[in-house]
Amino acid sequence: MPTRLVPKTVSVLREGYSFSRLKGDAISGLTVAIVALPLSMAIAIASGVSPDRGLYAAIIGGFFVSLLGGSRHQIGGPAGAFIVLVAASVERNGIDGLIIAVILSGLIMIAAGYLKLGAYIRFIPYPVTVGFTAGIAIIIFASQLSAIFGLDLPGKEPGPFAEKVAYLAQYVGTTNISAVAIAVLTIAIIIAVKRFRPGWPGMLIAVAVATLAAFAFNLPVETIGSQFGGLPRGLQAPALPALSVQKVISVLPDAFAFALLGSIESLLSAVVADGMTGRRHRSNMELVGQGVANIASGLFGGICVTGTIARTATNVRAGATSPFSGMLHSLFLLLFMIVAAPLARFIPLATLAGVLAVVAWTMVEKAAIRTLLRTSRGDAVILLVTLLLVVFRDLTEGIVAGFALGAVMFIDRMGKNVAVNPYSDYNAKAESPIANTDPDTVVYRISGAFFFGAAATVGSVLDRVAGGARNFVLDLSDVPYVDSSAANVLEGTIGKAEHRKVRVLLAGATQNVRSILESHGISEPRVAYCATLDEAAARIEADKNETTD
Repeated sequence: MPTRLVPKTVSVLREGYSFSRLKGDAISGLTVAIVALPLSMAIAIASGVSPDRGLYAAIIGGFFVSLLGGSRHQIGGPAGAFIVLVAASVERNGIDGLIIAVILSGLIMIAAGYLKLGAYIRFIPYPVTVGFTAGIAIIIFASQLSAIFGLDLPGKEPGPFAEKVAYLAQYVGTTNISAVAIAVLTIAIIIAVKRFRPGWPGMLIAVAVATLAAFAFNLPVETIGSQFGGLPRGLQAPALPALSVQKVISVLPDAFAFALLGSIESLLSAVVADGMTGRRHRSNMELVGQGVANIASGLFGGICVTGTIARTATNVRAGATSPFSGMLHSLFLLLFMIVAAPLARFIPLATLAGVLAVVAWTMVEKAAIRTLLRTSRGDAVILLVTLLLVVFRDLTEGIVAGFALGAVMFIDRMGKNVAVNPYSDYNAKAESPIANTDPDTVVYRISGAFFFGAAATVGSVLDRVAGGARNFVLDLSDVPYVDSSAANVLEGTIGKAEHRKVRVLLAGATQNVRSILESHGISEPRVAYCATLDEAAARIEADKNETTD
């Protein structure tokens, strides 16, 4: 099996896995499990499902992400980025439809890994990732407003952002002061712990203190028990929902959305881990591992799974050395679920909403946004378009539109970097004899990738200079790549030169460039291919001598 499709677990075992490494991984796994416990439940509730489904995803999905993934330090589980997509999927297709979509997304990710598509995720422009992350954060925060304020809503709040805010504004008068106090207490504790005791599990401490406060003062707030009836003490048996062709077709868009976002999020997380550790992940194996994890999570009733940046970073900082820390994190979560499930029913929903409010705030890359808005107008446009479309339209539309804008701006920038100039502009001493002494010869040089973004500009220049000479030499020695659009433009220029009886010589073309040009009819004897400008000069001189004789 190629190295790129070998799980990092196998690599670690080949190196030799000692008891000291196991001890370090156990400590880091426990640390991450403490962070993941409240977060997994909060994400599930915000996604419109019961909290146990978030724990199933963290336990089952997280285990397989570490076991079969391509990163040594990746921690998998439910992520805030999926809240919007999961909630919309549940509303459209119900829980069974969601589970089918999760399983299908796993199959799509496995296929992407075996098709070696993992490396292409890095081509998503940075402003797009910053924009959609900020957009998701805004939506997550908006989704928690009703729980934070304890609003008494007569019906289900709308999904779209603008409609949601307008709807919630109508019921501000029903605000529950106790819920607000619990949410504020939770946020304050998380911030204080992060500032004064950054090594402590701030989220778990905040949830525990707020729950005790609500219980001790008998505060009238909604809890997990009043809303969902508590948590089961263990995993449910794996099962596949009833399948039909119509159901599969209806959830396919959701499955592709889950797969796309999961791939982006997990590979970004793996890159972050690489930056912190100096290691290098295997992107295609990571996709395969994520795919298996989503299939397993779906079979056990869990929601979407992906690599999570915050929990992965926590894992690295806690001293993890291998994927076993991620597997142990899942086992610790299962132990917590078995032991502490009866206590979870007392957790106020406002507390979990406070946790997610902090998560949403930390998701927004404030420094990156300031830099992008300040340094580049093009990047600022991509960022804002992506963010606004994610918030007011749809996550997938935002990513696609941002990527398309980024591609167009890249093409524009690359096209402007392609230069076509007289050879003397590159050679101040005018050492080339044909550039100096022959009035019947024009020598131009193209620098940069000659592709469709620059073809029209280069073509207009060539058409102007080729008409007033008997010999037109085009230096292609600094052209690494030519595409069909550029070859077609060059073929048109050569056709006009032939009509004017101008001889065309192409110097310095690589074998790859020459093959592409010849496939478009730019071949001898229509043109003369020369290895260097000196060879072109010698040919022109020889032709003159033959004419004189």
